[in-house]
Amino acid sequence: MGICLMKWQWPWLLYVLLLHIVFNKSKAITPDGEVLISFRSTVVSSDGVLLQWRPEDPDPCKWKGVKCDPKTKRVTHLSLPHHKLSGFLSPDLGKLEHLRVLALHDNTLYGKIPSELGNCTELQGIFLQGNYLSGTIPTEIGNLSQLQNLDISSNSLSGIIPASLGKLYNLKNFNVSANFLDGAIPSDGILANFTGSSFFGNRGLCGAQTNSTCKGSPDPNSQSNSDQSQNGKKKYSGRLLISASATVGALLLVALMCFWGCFLYKKFGKNDRISLAMDVSGGASIVVFHGDLPYSSKDIIKKLETLNEEHIIGIGGFGTVYKLAMDDGNVFALKRIVKLNEGFDRFFERELEILGSIKHRYLVNLRGYCNSPTSKLLIYDYLPGGSLDEALHERSEPLDWDSRLNIILGAAKGLAYLHHDCSPRIIHRDIKSSNILLDGNLDARVSDFGLAKLLEDEETHITTIVAGTFGYLAPEYMQSGRATEKTDIYSFGVLTLEVISGKRPTDASFIEKGLNIVGWLNFLITENRQREIVDPLCEGVQMESLDALLSVAIQCVSSNPEDRPTMHRVVQLFESEVVTPCPSDFYDSNSD
Repeated sequence: MGICLMKWQWPWLLYVLLLHIVFNKSKAITPDGEVLISFRSTVVSSDGVLLQWRPEDPDPCKWKGVKCDPKTKRVTHLSLPHHKLSGFLSPDLGKLEHLRVLALHDNTLYGKIPSELGNCTELQGIFLQGNYLSGTIPTEIGNLSQLQNLDISSNSLSGIIPASLGKLYNLKNFNVSANFLDGAIPSDGILANFTGSSFFGNRGLCGAQTNSTCKGSPDPNSQSNSDQSQNGKKKYSGRLLISASATVGALLLVALMCFWGCFLYKKFGKNDRISLAMDVSGGASIVVFHGDLPYSSKDIIKKLETLNEEHIIGIGGFGTVYKLAMDDGNVFALKRIVKLNEGFDRFFERELEILGSIKHRYLVNLRGYCNSPTSKLLIYDYLPGGSLDEALHERSEPLDWDSRLNIILGAAKGLAYLHHDCSPRIIHRDIKSSNILLDGNLDARVSDFGLAKLLEDEETHITTIVAGTFGYLAPEYMQSGRATEKTDIYSFGVLTLEVISGKRPTDASFIEKGLNIVGWLNFLITENRQREIVDPLCEGVQMESLDALLSVAIQCVSSNPEDRPTMHRVVQLFESEVVTPCPSDFYDSNSD
């Protein structure tokens, strides 16, 4: 009887076992889910959105930012913009065969765009703008025949625009602006239909869209074997890749120097070779603000006529700077700005009256100007300490910790005054170390405030691309070109990191890794090594003030403008948490 019962129960046991196996298999994560888990593993930090992605979930279609086809359950959308994602893009994304939209814009992703995306042949939209992606644009993107939207603007991409992109005949929106691309824009195919706004901010690009003629630039249309070239590059050794990255960084610096050399020569150099005598001899007048220049117009003009190349102390984004020494020993700085158009005078003089009325101990004092037929000669206080850029990167003796804190605090107070206490309020637009000047006591003075807006011109676009500014620009400013107080605050945060680290925002060591200084900080934070950002040559570092200072800087460089504090709040944080609390002269309206 027992044997018969065993025979009767055996098929049922086998049936239950099979059900158990099938049930467990149904709970296993899908192949698309495995790809998304691989993507999550390469993202080293976020605002917590990826914590909702659990490998034990068999269905990734319910995960935040993921959409699937209701019938096939295959992933069709991966959309996670504005989630502070930091890390690189997993090549496994190329396994999402039914992916239609990839939207990871406005994060802090770095590294290369994986060429494997060319396998996602159903892609209709790629949105990767506002990150820190580097390297070249993969030629494999040209395989995505259904692609309608491609936006990879506001990154750090370099190299040419592959000719293969010209074959994307369904492309309706295309944007590669604000990168470091060079060479000829492909003239064959769909890219010829897009205007200059799709390519703006890439100084090395040439072609009809940029109104520049290509001279000896590599022509992507002639590179029929570009795919083979790309595959060949993948075989290079790691050391060669690092060398190539360093070369790219050097080329970028050379390109910036060449661009601005040509620009400054065109605007200023020709006349500077002669001297300023030509400017003032044709009928010049002196305008003095608040009696700040105790000299007659005749004496000032007489001195201006003697200035020549030997008196040049700098060439900045807004003009050539001369050292003007009067007979009584007083020294001033003279910034020469060439007139841009016929309607320049009236607008310029009205704005200068506003700038001349601004007095604060942490702002460079504008004492007056000389109005000549060909240029404006702005007369500022001369600061013997030079620029912060020079103090950090060109002098043999490094700044100690107390000096760096004092400089950052002074710059913060100067910028806070512009944002909160001026009427009208002023957005600087070009905060960087070369625009922070130092007096004999290494106290900071913010310079060139108001000039970016003052010199904004539809034809020259002086303020949309400023030399040395790329590493300081906020992601949203790179994308929209619209400056706000929040974009100034981001630039100030980058400036703070530069002072702490002693490295420029686009240091070659960052470019080798596909990063800038903000990306480097984010990487160190994920490794809990953020203190390693401090300049090893800096003496007297106090860890408590370093941690507090980094906390402020991290808030300032947040990818979300709403998360950045006001400059008034930044000053409060500095005085209460970073340095010894002392009465703030935030509202000080008197010049020292």
